[in-house]
Amino acid sequence: MSKPALSPEAFAEQRLKKRHAAERRFKLYGQLAIGIAISFLAILLVSISSKALGAFSRHMLVVTIDQSELSQRPELTVSDLNLAVRDALLEEFPEIAADRQARIELFGLTTRLAVLPLTEEAQDDPNLFEGPVETRLALSDDLDLYLKNNIKDHESREVGRAGRFAADTSGMFRLTDADPDGFVDFQEFVEALPAPNTDILISLSGAWFELLDVAGAALELKHMAGALPDLGEQNAGRIEAIILPSSSENRKVSNRQIVFGMMLQERGKIQYRFNQSLFSNSDSTYPELAGAAAALVGSLFTMLITALFAIPVGILAAVYLEEFAKKSLLTNVIEVNINNLAAVPSIIFGLLGAAVFLNTFGMPRSVPLVGGLVLGLLVLPTIIIASRAALQSVPPSVRDAALGLGASHSQAVFHHVLPLAAPGIFTGAIIAMARALGETAPLLLIGMVAFISEVPRSPSDEATVLPVLIYKWFSGAERAWEPMTAAVIIMLLTILVGMNLVAILLRRRFERRW
Repeated sequence: MSKPALSPEAFAEQRLKKRHAAERRFKLYGQLAIGIAISFLAILLVSISSKALGAFSRHMLVVTIDQSELSQRPELTVSDLNLAVRDALLEEFPEIAADRQARIELFGLTTRLAVLPLTEEAQDDPNLFEGPVETRLALSDDLDLYLKNNIKDHESREVGRAGRFAADTSGMFRLTDADPDGFVDFQEFVEALPAPNTDILISLSGAWFELLDVAGAALELKHMAGALPDLGEQNAGRIEAIILPSSSENRKVSNRQIVFGMMLQERGKIQYRFNQSLFSNSDSTYPELAGAAAALVGSLFTMLITALFAIPVGILAAVYLEEFAKKSLLTNVIEVNINNLAAVPSIIFGLLGAAVFLNTFGMPRSVPLVGGLVLGLLVLPTIIIASRAALQSVPPSVRDAALGLGASHSQAVFHHVLPLAAPGIFTGAIIAMARALGETAPLLLIGMVAFISEVPRSPSDEATVLPVLIYKWFSGAERAWEPMTAAVIIMLLTILVGMNLVAILLRRRFERRW
């Protein structure tokens, strides 16, 4: 049987319900799409921020240099101060003075160039070393990362009570248990560990040892650091063990350096501080000494040149095309080419800059002046298009009213139309500048990937920019570059978000609705 025909009212109501249902589904799809986009953005920001946190703080080695003879030297070198730092470290661990390998590991706690700030300070103040000088040196990046990430994974365990402590002919030590049962429980614990991936450190009376073997009632030990206990009976002193989360073969930090780090932390000689050098230092081959100051200043100079070139030229070109140029084949060709240039890959502008500015005009490589001109050409079409759109948004009645009151065409444009279009023009210019700030490919082709060891002082000095620094640090082999790269990404994102907020605020503050 066929369904009874619906009345016109029922049919209209049914169609209305379908339309409302379709609208609800479309609204749900839109909300779902926004939710997915925000979720991915949040995941990205959380991932970058979690990696960047470690770069904004670091461990510093506190060293006291008490060598008055340094003040008598006419000019202190990096080598002189390194020798003084090594002497100060040996004063902390005099027991290893005769062990060449132990000294190498101790001196590896900080890099050779960590004394550069102290060298500059000594050059400014010749009397600096007339008395004791306490200075803070950047800890090596490997030990810094270990103290940040792996020290919390150490497992402490009480082994037993110390019995007899003896040395053998090979320079190793043997420690027995004061308990008649020996180290049976500890031996079972050690045998249950994944031996190839675990090292064990033993603490006895302030001295640290590496566990070589445990056999029933005795521990075979290798001395790491700390004053050795007297040989003989130890009066049942406590024996404690620290189980390291990895073996020395699987990390760049040795067991002895871990011991040095823990002992210096207990003595207050290693401090955890804000990483000021990230904002004050230039680039370096050592992650612990590298900073983004040169890239920040280079980005500032590059954006300054870009703005001085692209914004006035772009706005004036837009005003001419929109308000003064007569419609002709030539203007149509220009408009089509402007629109096409806005979609050209940025690397093409880098090739153009290398061919014109470097090869033809002979301008220097790696300078913000050339980088700013290249990026200016890149964003010029965007500024022109945004400015023309802003001019088109001004009602024709404004022009007609100005002309009707006796204003010339130029007066109508520059006194009335242009001020009303200014919010849209500057919004487009700021967004274009934000795009230029994030570009990398054009600057790589004009040499702004060079190693810059000093902060540039003018647009004609060699420099790099934040996106190029991100590219350079990300390609570094050492683990410490990863948080440093994430930190620079956070800097760049902060600047970009700030520029876009300025654009939004300008539009909301000055925009007029017609």
